[in-house]
Amino acid sequence: MGSQGGFYQSKEFLDLVKSIGEARSKAEEDRIVLNEIETLKRRISEPDIPKRKMKEFIIRLVYVEMLGHDASFGYIHAVKMTHDDSLLVKRTGYLAVTLFLNEDHDLIILIVNTIQKDLKSDNYLVVCAALNAVCKLINEETIPAVLPQVVELLGHPKEAVRKKAIMALHRFYHKSPSSVSHLVSNFRKRLCDNDPGVMGATLCPLFDLITTDVNSYKDLVISFVSILKQVAERRLPKAYDYHQMPAPFIQIKLLKILALLGSGDKQASENMYTVVGDIFRKCDSSSNIGNAVLYECICCVSSIYPNPKLLESAADVISRFLKSDSHNLKYMGIDALGRLIKISPEIAEQHQLAVIDCLEDPDDTLKRKTFELLYKMTKSTNVDVIVDRMIDYMISINDSHYKTEIASRCVELAEQFAPSNQWFIQTMNKVFEHAGDLVNIKVAHNLMRLIAEGFGEDDDSADTQLRSSAVESYLRILGEPKLPSVFLQVICWVLGEYGTADGKFSASYITGKLCDVAEAYSNDETVKAYAVTALMKIYAFEIAAGRKIDMLPECQSLIEELLASHSTDLQQRAYELQAVIGLDAHAVECIMPSDASCEDIEVDKSLSFLNGYVQEAIEKGAQPYIPESERSGMLNISNFRNQDHIEASSHGLRFEAYELPKPTVQSSIPPATLASNELVPVPEPVYSRESYQTPMPSVSSDAGSSELKLRLDGVQKKWGRPTYSPATSTVNSTTQKTVNGTTQVDGASSSNSRSRETYDSRKPQVEISPEKQKLAASLFGGSSKAEKRPATGHKTSKASSHTVEKSHVPKSSVEVVSEKRAPVQPPPDLLDLGEPTIASSAPSIDPFKQLEGLLDPTQDASAVNHGSTTVTKSPDIMGLYAETPAGIQDKDDNLLSGLSNLSVTNIPSGTTTTTSMQSSKGPNLKDALEKDALVRQMGVTPSTQNPNLFKDLLG
Repeated sequence: MGSQGGFYQSKEFLDLVKSIGEARSKAEEDRIVLNEIETLKRRISEPDIPKRKMKEFIIRLVYVEMLGHDASFGYIHAVKMTHDDSLLVKRTGYLAVTLFLNEDHDLIILIVNTIQKDLKSDNYLVVCAALNAVCKLINEETIPAVLPQVVELLGHPKEAVRKKAIMALHRFYHKSPSSVSHLVSNFRKRLCDNDPGVMGATLCPLFDLITTDVNSYKDLVISFVSILKQVAERRLPKAYDYHQMPAPFIQIKLLKILALLGSGDKQASENMYTVVGDIFRKCDSSSNIGNAVLYECICCVSSIYPNPKLLESAADVISRFLKSDSHNLKYMGIDALGRLIKISPEIAEQHQLAVIDCLEDPDDTLKRKTFELLYKMTKSTNVDVIVDRMIDYMISINDSHYKTEIASRCVELAEQFAPSNQWFIQTMNKVFEHAGDLVNIKVAHNLMRLIAEGFGEDDDSADTQLRSSAVESYLRILGEPKLPSVFLQVICWVLGEYGTADGKFSASYITGKLCDVAEAYSNDETVKAYAVTALMKIYAFEIAAGRKIDMLPECQSLIEELLASHSTDLQQRAYELQAVIGLDAHAVECIMPSDASCEDIEVDKSLSFLNGYVQEAIEKGAQPYIPESERSGMLNISNFRNQDHIEASSHGLRFEAYELPKPTVQSSIPPATLASNELVPVPEPVYSRESYQTPMPSVSSDAGSSELKLRLDGVQKKWGRPTYSPATSTVNSTTQKTVNGTTQVDGASSSNSRSRETYDSRKPQVEISPEKQKLAASLFGGSSKAEKRPATGHKTSKASSHTVEKSHVPKSSVEVVSEKRAPVQPPPDLLDLGEPTIASSAPSIDPFKQLEGLLDPTQDASAVNHGSTTVTKSPDIMGLYAETPAGIQDKDDNLLSGLSNLSVTNIPSGTTTTTSMQSSKGPNLKDALEKDALVRQMGVTPSTQNPNLFKDLLG
């Protein structure tokens, strides 16, 4: 509308746009818009407004909404405008409606009928406007209302309509995959469309489908390769070129699809090598879009089965990226290097100086990406340099989220590749000291477990040295003015367990330090609790060793203070400490043995030690415990809440088909108890605790009796105590069920590649500093074999709770099991021929054909072909819609006719054929419910059961 340059618009409208653009402040702009709102409210409600003026008012309402104000008073006028016969007015109405409303708005129901009518219009511009509204406004409940028309438009003669129809089906797939799962074959057919725009639009839903289920689309590899080859050879019209690149966005989408299809599949990958290599050679790297295509090629090469020539080409491109002055290209180079390094670490070693330049770059985003690369290439020979760099960077940043991530990575690398125990303890101290309470509590618990279990499997001396190093370092750190709470908890635990273990420090010295910690952090109850427990351990170890306890005055005052603490936890710990001090050596050694932190605690979940107490209570008359799942007759409040939730969520429009009748099972109720006499029991209201049943004589088939009886069987009681009344079974309803296919997720595994490329400095005249050369030697030098240190102790085989297993061993080849498939014939030129056929080895099966096969047992089994077929004609979707209910109706009629024939034969005299089968209620409510459940689940076909049973049941 704005492109009209003011033509056909009033001076008032142009003045509004001008005044908004010249507003000097937000307050002035709001004042102008509020005045406009008042004007529109007054003028839009006038009768007999000309269409040209109403169109202008709607456009002014769009301005009001765009500036953040409420224009809901005019929404209904925009909806009315979509009903107009004028093309310009209708398109304006659709534009306004898609901007004003969302898919859950109450006015959507008023637009569905208009959209249905416009989708059948002869004017393709009207159809396009309706499809635009479909993509924006149709929700899950209204998809079935427009789905048939959208499917028909896939064969429209105008390419713009076909493209928008594909986009509409793609949105339907996002909203409700089950609603379009039977239309997947249409996406395959549109891949052969003569128009490249329609084909390009089809790639988007196919990418989503392939991501969900890769194996179902392996037969399309040849087709995708053929299309990509034609695009790369510039066989598309010039209109699809962008910055002299032939259809780059189609190329990128095709490369993403090929990366999924070729992952771990050697046979499929071999078909891709040639076309990907051609793109590497022909792609222009002087423009951003050309670099984007090259980057996507690298991602594809790193995912499919590796090829040496392609890996070399990818390494050349990465080298150009890293040499560039653009931070964006450097970032892409670092990211691409991280993808290829998974197979061969030598690739990163060839670009080591470039990686160091990125590590020292002032751009923070590039620096973070470089740290991710270093994290992936860490090994035992360079872990100290990389972790130190990461800790220095963690200290320099203020971003709490990223600082937490860096800290967790440092901990993980230190646990896997620690060169020595002392270095491990020092590194963990730095992480806790500078990351503070941002470190996950699991990391602290894991550190304590590692110190307790040790690193050596059989070397106890190494474990003892590790614990001694930890104690010495923690005693030095306690002099810091402010320490994180999590770190203090670790320190107190380690000092309590191993503070006096090696005999270097006396118990008085350790207890004095712990009392200082409790006093300095008096506001932190958790730290004080850890300190008191550590004191108890030290005193217990001293008593067990036979040494005299020399309690310091500050420790005595701390205990007295905690005995009167408001915290029950601290008070309990203080009383336990007092009790332990008063025990003898033998008792203390039994309750608190030395070095028992690694022993497993056996938990008796069945509480078997209470069996004697329970048996004694039962003998005295106590009731035995009944599990909650076995209790009956008790109301559960959660059931009512769930029922209310279901009722509240079931008020929307639902278009799902009904279920087919379930196969019946033979009832275990004796027939004689159901209909052995001429009396039909009718349940009556229940008073007090007993239930009464008044038998009512059945109506005779003769018309002699004039007495009318009110039938109450199956009617729910609204007053009085809740009673059970078996509902009358009806068999005159026809049900319908739609069979939808399901897909399996096959995660696309990624393989890697190796390449060799040397890094050439972009400024040869500048010599590399010795410091940078030394850093490069530290990061990339040495053996490339990953030497993981085990993170388990010599007593247990526990692993770190947050350690991510990584493999750094270079592989000379990737072992992939190639799947043998039937030879696939290459399709004809998909873009140059008109509506060619595609030879596919595994076409998708039409679910409606499966449904017809289920409903019609006489159907030839060869109608559904699971083998290799050639798709030459698109299925008649509307015909399937029309045929399915008929098939179901025939099936149900056969079943009903069989039941009816049984019900009219051998009927005892004095009974009517319309008498409903009743279940005797009886005084026991639970038995009545169980019997009724059996009756309602009964549904075996009459031909396979005893006819006498059905005669009794239906008589």
